[in-house]
Formats: sequence, structure tokens, C-alpha cells
Amino acid sequence: MELVQRIGVPASKIIYANPCKQIAQIKYAAKHGVQLLSFDNEAELAKVVKSHPSAKMVLCIATDESHSLSPLSFKFGASLKSCRHLLENAKRSHVEVVGVSFHVGSGCPDLHAYTQSIADARLVFEIGAELGHGMHILDLGGGFPGLEGAKVRFEEIASVINSALDLYFPEGCGVDILARLGRYYVTSAFTLAVSIIAKKEVLLDQPGREEENGSTPKTIVYHLGEGVYGIFNSVLFDNTCPTPILQKRSSAEQQSLYSSSLWGPMADGRDRVAEGLWLPQLHVGDWLVFENMGAYTVGMASPLGGTQTCRVTYAMSRVAWEALRGQLLPAEQDEDTEGMCKPLSCGWEITDTLCVGPVFTPASIM
Repeated sequence: MELVQRIGVPASKIIYANPCKQIAQIKYAAKHGVQLLSFDNEAELAKVVKSHPSAKMVLCIATDESHSLSPLSFKFGASLKSCRHLLENAKRSHVEVVGVSFHVGSGCPDLHAYTQSIADARLVFEIGAELGHGMHILDLGGGFPGLEGAKVRFEEIASVINSALDLYFPEGCGVDILARLGRYYVTSAFTLAVSIIAKKEVLLDQPGREEENGSTPKTIVYHLGEGVYGIFNSVLFDNTCPTPILQKRSSAEQQSLYSSSLWGPMADGRDRVAEGLWLPQLHVGDWLVFENMGAYTVGMASPLGGTQTCRVTYAMSRVAWEALRGQLLPAEQDEDTEGMCKPLSCGWEITDTLCVGPVFTPASIM
């Protein structure tokens, strides 16, 4: 809340969508004019009634996200059976419920889950309106894919959602539709470069098994400067297995591939980034590149163990720079800034200097 208000977002545009809040956070919202808060149980409603009685609430409902990579309904969301009771309780407490939210979980391949959730939201809207609540907000949640190769493409999800909205919340019905598109926007916006800080060969002690040359099979363990408690947090959040892009071309004699695994720097057996990889012989100091490292990465990094935050370098293509320069810089500055700016000819080149701060620059790392 503090961050988005500091960059100029008015309190009326903020919805505190987490239905599990600390009392101090609720009081902060009240003090700074944030009126929209979510809830999914009686205890949460009671906290808001006590600490922010003028708040307007959005009821978070549970969904069927059994196929999602990161299911949320066990932790968040009220069952349909309990919604009437919660809406009645809110009415008795003189708290207005103005909408419904849901989240089908991240990486949900089941398109029917979106249709069913919107249908459920319509039912809750009708119950709320029957009880006298001014229902006018529908929050579709987040977790939308931001990758071209996703099992279900964003365009497919959008088509299903739009069809369900046409049926249950048609245009002109007076309902504002919200969605949380953070993952969709940033997943592919960042590329990570990380170096190998240590390596060792581990013999696979499996009786009767030998490689073609008669030697005992082995796997190579590489330790990276980042792990699952840092930028590779997506391994824990999304059960991903990051696959690196090698930056050095292997010579003819180095074309052999070896069973390999990647580990983070922590002295913890769970700090495993990836395993089951087949890689050429790599060395300490070599760099690996991982694409699509925007969601649940830098923002989740922990200083645990003294690891340092990675350095972010912003880059953009020359075409993008030319298109944006006229909007971002006054015309009279063009000549003066031409020499100091370093627009790039392609997104894979790295620049050390940009004329505008990264907050205002649509760009990607490397």
C-alpha cells in the first residue's frame, strides 16, 4: 500500500486483496484511506469491523483448483455454503460487501474452473443483492500464464473468461471487472545470469552398472551463486525445473554430456535448483542463463545466509528506444542526450546507462 501510494496511485484504486491480514495492516489501510479489503471468514470480518469500520469488503470465494500447480483454496476462500452466513454477518455488523473475488490457483490448465468460478460469483452477487449489499466488483484473481509455451495459453483463458462474463456479467450490468496480472506481465520480462561458484563429481554407487568406457557412472554437482531461497524461489512456488542456456560454445572434444544437477549456495539439502540435466563439462566461473525469470524470483529473494541481491541491468532494442524516446524525453534534449545514452541494437546486448530511470522504462534484463 505504501509503495503504490508513493508512486501516485490514489487510495480509491487500491484493493487489499489478501483475505488474511494483520491488525496493524488493517489499521494502516484505514489511516491512509484504503477502503477496499477482502475477507473469507468471520474472524477476518471481525478484525476489520473493529479496526476499519468504514471499510468496504470483497468476499473471497473458494474455487476448484485441483489441477493447478499452486492451489490456494485450502488457504483462502469461503465455500459457497458459508457465503450467505458471512454476508448476513457483515450486514449485522453494518459493513458493506461490494463484490466477490476468487483465484483458481497459478498454472491452472482447467478452463472450466474459470467458468464455474464466475458462475459461483454470480450466485453470491444475487445473495448479496438480496441482503441489501451494493455488489459491483468482480475480482478474477491472478496466476495467468506469461509464457508462449504454457500448457494453456493466455488467449485461451481470456476467451473462456470473456464468454462466461458475457453470460453471467454482461456488459452494462454495472459490475467492474478486476484481475491480477502480475505474473502475466513479468514472467518473461527478466532473464537471469548466474555463475558457477563450485563443482564436484559424485560417483553413482550402483552395483552392476558401468558406462561404455567401463568406468563407474557419475553425476556432476554444480553450486550456483543463487538458490531456491533467493531468485530461484519459483522452484518452490511453481515446482519448476529451470533449464539453463550455456554461454560458452563447447569444442568438439567437449561435446560429451554428463548427468548434472544445480544447487544453490545454502548449506541446506533442499536448496536444489534443478536435477536430471545433461550438460557438457562446465567449470567454476562459467555463467548460465535462465530465461523467463520474472515471477516469484527477485521479489522473493531472502538475505538468509548473507547472499546479496542481484544487480539488475535494463536493456531495450533500438527500435523500442526510438519509439519511446520522443515520449520520455523533451524534444530539446534529444541532441544533448544522444551522446550519453546507449540504446541497443537488440535485446541481448547489455547497456550500463539509460537516460531514464528503470521505473519508467518498459524493458527487460539482458
